[in-house]
This record gives sequence, structure tokens and C-alpha cells, in this order.
Amino acid sequence: MTRGAVTGGHALARLSADPADLVGDVRALVGAATPIDEALLDAALRGWSANTRRAFRSDLTLWGAWCRKRRVTAAVATPDLVAAWVRALAGIDPSDETQRAMATIERYLVHVGWAYRMAGLADPTAAPLVKLEKKAARKSLGVRQRQARAIRFKGDIADLDSPASGVCLAHLLKACRRDELGLRDAALLRVAYDAGCRRSELVAILVQHIEKDAQGAGTLFLPSSKTDQVGEGAYAYLSPATMTAITRWRDKADIRKGPLFRRVETHFDGSVAAIGSAALHPNSITLIYKRLIRAAHARKLLGEMSDAELERWVTAVSSHSIRVGVAQDNFAADESLPAIMQAYRWRDPRTVLRYGAKLAPKSGASARMAARMAVSSPEAGEG
Repeated sequence: MTRGAVTGGHALARLSADPADLVGDVRALVGAATPIDEALLDAALRGWSANTRRAFRSDLTLWGAWCRKRRVTAAVATPDLVAAWVRALAGIDPSDETQRAMATIERYLVHVGWAYRMAGLADPTAAPLVKLEKKAARKSLGVRQRQARAIRFKGDIADLDSPASGVCLAHLLKACRRDELGLRDAALLRVAYDAGCRRSELVAILVQHIEKDAQGAGTLFLPSSKTDQVGEGAYAYLSPATMTAITRWRDKADIRKGPLFRRVETHFDGSVAAIGSAALHPNSITLIYKRLIRAAHARKLLGEMSDAELERWVTAVSSHSIRVGVAQDNFAADESLPAIMQAYRWRDPRTVLRYGAKLAPKSGASARMAARMAVSSPEAGEG
């Protein structure tokens, strides 16, 4: 039950998404003697994505650890124990548990509840007490999810024709090296921005998924994504600059087929040692963005940025940062919500609107009125 868990801030081995491992984890949680609804478990495992199966295993691991700490057999856990877990995770009760966001706590409870139902046991997460504790946790934590800090093309600017400023795609591209590592990074950044790719989509791109047209632009086929688990597929536009970056990377790395974005191994001195044949791991996307921000800072591309501000930036960046930046740039360019959703494969308009919420105060009625008052004020003509 402890494989792949995150305990005390230390990440262990990555959890497998193999169905056999999930069956074993459910049995370990509820006891080997407890019969499991094989049909329900089989249907869930076939319907869930690999990421959902990994999350399911991870969440059962955390719940099992909580039960063991309190010397309670998970199969007979009570709603009181679940309620105490919710309070600990929400930071309401003093605990050595790391405080979680409300969305994460709710995901834990959904998966733990599924495990009990698959075993035909009473689900302690469905009790009225737990529902009330969730309500209290929402009030304590708030339900707004922490948003990855946006990486826009030219940074946090009001006018898209303005020069690039601060942490932005333009400066990260300038910070890329001139060797194989830098060519891969530049192609990765450009594809991520043009197509608004999630990390899972980026690492799944194969050479044959990209077609070039007569004008030098390209089309990227995405076989599946977070919102397309059945594999209908989608297409995304790639600019001529992005196609050039891809060609440079492929030619330098001699990539003719297979995964487009691969690991570039380096020596201790930083020089390139070898290029792998397998696709990048999804977790590596965030690390690449963070490394490039530090490189841009080292090259004085980010302006007057203190070390403390740099660390705040690096901490807030995630693999989703460019996707958030794409949404904000589209709102700044007055693109419509349906057009943004269609181009970048969003299903929920609330997500897109949340990404654009930070820009709203700068383009709303109050901002326009303030600008008009500044122009007409007596002080405007002084100096």
C-alpha cells in the first residue's frame, strides 16, 4: 500500500496504473477475505484513464496510511475516522498531514468511497457527518483552486504590441541553448504555446502527428487528451516559426519517427551526452519551464527581478503555465470564448474564464474610467 505514496514530503516510486496493481490495492485495503465486486472494478478500470488509475492508487495509499496511524483496520473504518481525516487535511485540526486544497480532498474521498463500494462494504465517506465536515472544510479553505502562474508570449502587458516584459515565452526562447538541449526546449515551448498543450499531450506527440502545409505552417494531430478519453482526436495549428523550430530539433537529433520530445542527457559539465529514444516523462515539463526561467534570469533577460521574486515565480510555475498564458493572450486579443475553447480543447467555460479573470480588472469598466479620468485631470498636463 505504500508504493508511490507521498509521505512527509518525500515522493517514493511512481505508482503503476496497471489494473492488477489496483485490484491488489483494493484487496489490501479491505482485507483479502472480503469479496470484491469484480464487474464493478473491471468496468471502472476499463473506463478510467491511466492518470485516474494512478490517482486512485495514490489516494487509497494515503487513506490506508491514515488508518494505520490510528490503529484501525480500513475495512471497518467509521465516518468519524473519515471526518477526522478531512479536518486534518483541511488544516482545521492540528496534524502532521500536509494541508490540501479542497478539490484534492474531495478527490480523495471519491476514490476511497469507490474502493468500499467495490468491496460491497458500507461507504464511510457517504455519511452525513462527512458531508458536513466537507462543507466546513470548504468554508475554511475556500474552493478556488490555486492557479499556475501564467507564461504569456510577451508577459504581463496591456498592449500586445508592447515589448516583451518579465517572465514570458519570448524571453524563455532567448534563454534556450544552441545545442540539442536548447533546440528541443525551443520546439517544446513553441508547440506548447501554439497548441495550448497539456503536459500529457506534449509528451504523446509523435513525428507522424505533424503535417506541414505549402505556406510553412503545420497541423498537429492530438490522438487523445484529458477531455478526450475515447480518442476522437483533435487538430491544432502550428505556426511557421514553430515548424522551423521542430525541423531544427529533428535534424540535429536525427529524429525520423517515434516520439518528438525526448530526454537529452548531459555530462557533468552540461554538454550533451546522448539523446534518448523514449518520450519525455510528463513530470519533466514543469522542470524544463523552471530551468529555463532560471536561465533567463541568469542572462538578465527578466529585467530587475530580485532573487526572492525569482523563487516565487519558479515555485508558482507548472506544466500548465503556458496553457494559462495562451488563454490570457487570447482574451487580451479579444478572441471569443467559444473560439478559445474550440482552438485549445476546453470543455468547461468556467475554467477558461478563471484563467482570464486576472485580465478582467485591466480591461473592465473601472480601468477604462480610470484611464479617461487620468487624461482629463489637471495633473495630466503638468511637468
